[in-house]
Amino acid sequence: MSGKQKEPSKEPAIRMVMLPKYTNPDGDIFGGVILSMIDEAAAVEAQRQMHHRYVTVSMDSIQFHRPVGVGDIVSLWCQTIKIGTSSLVIHIDVLSNPRRTSEEYKVTEATVTMVAIDENRKSIPIFPKKVV
Repeated sequence: MSGKQKEPSKEPAIRMVMLPKYTNPDGDIFGGVILSMIDEAAAVEAQRQMHHRYVTVSMDSIQFHRPVGVGDIVSLWCQTIKIGTSSLVIHIDVLSNPRRTSEEYKVTEATVTMVAIDENRKSIPIFPKKVV
């Protein structure tokens, strides 16, 4: 496997229809549901970059711009913005397509840091060392 960062995917990491079970008492989708989806999308992107076990070490710059409603189709788009020795920094844009419309809005964005770990939960290099 190449020791090089992959270009952004042409497809979202996750796409889901928001169901009534995800709503708060006011009928909007819980922010925690969106945060969980962000964490899952970051894991998908990390695996796309290089196959390892990863853990989330931080979620930064989380901004909720608009509410998400029942029936909206939510898409999470990921872009790896930095790969360190054992960590990846991934920016995620969350877009919502309200039902029965062709419009799409950015509803949330976040930056997540993931670390590659081994079976003993010790950090490991994302890309294998080249033997010369």
